[in-house]
Amino acid sequence: MPANTNIDDIIQVLKSSNKRFEPSAIAKVSHERDPFLVLISCLLSLRTKDEVTSAASERLFSLAKTPEEMLGLSTADIEDAIYPVGFYRRKSVQIQEISKCLIEQYDSEVPDEIDELLKFKGVGRKTANIVVTFGFGKPGIAVDTHVHRISNRLGLVATKTPDQTEFELRRILPEEYWRDFNDLLVVHGQNVCTPVSPRCSECLISGYCKKADVTRQR
Repeated sequence: MPANTNIDDIIQVLKSSNKRFEPSAIAKVSHERDPFLVLISCLLSLRTKDEVTSAASERLFSLAKTPEEMLGLSTADIEDAIYPVGFYRRKSVQIQEISKCLIEQYDSEVPDEIDELLKFKGVGRKTANIVVTFGFGKPGIAVDTHVHRISNRLGLVATKTPDQTEFELRRILPEEYWRDFNDLLVVHGQNVCTPVSPRCSECLISGYCKKADVTRQR
């Protein structure tokens, strides 16, 4: 970690500056603290913009909020509700498969351990960590494209893959910051630290940033 990087300051600045932006789709769902809704919303969010995820989640959850209710819908019903999320046909099947598995193997309760969540088809480490943190309030670090990019850009890590970033962040990041880290960097990445030509001139943590691999900025 660079000498000028103060993670405590970065976290506090992002918590304050992110208030001016719309919360992430997952953060909106997490207020209900329902692990099943968090899990399904996270699946919908993969390869999908936040505003599309939020609208699709709202439509779907108006029809079903439990594994039993979800199985009561047809795949066509789910497709209609979640369209136009990315891979909506595949996700409608995954949602029903996960709901069936939860009923048959977990008494309709979403497991609160990452290794158990990874057994579900379509659930990767990012989704599992989000369910554990937002659904159960347990420590975890969910690493998506924003967290991976910004953690490397800041100079917190020097990694090649999101999984490598997760394990390195687990090593260097105080556990008190694990739960909020994903949401803070997602909102920051959507609005300021964009993949191409980030808005460094208006970034309040620019002074802490190594700007690794940034070739053009605004």
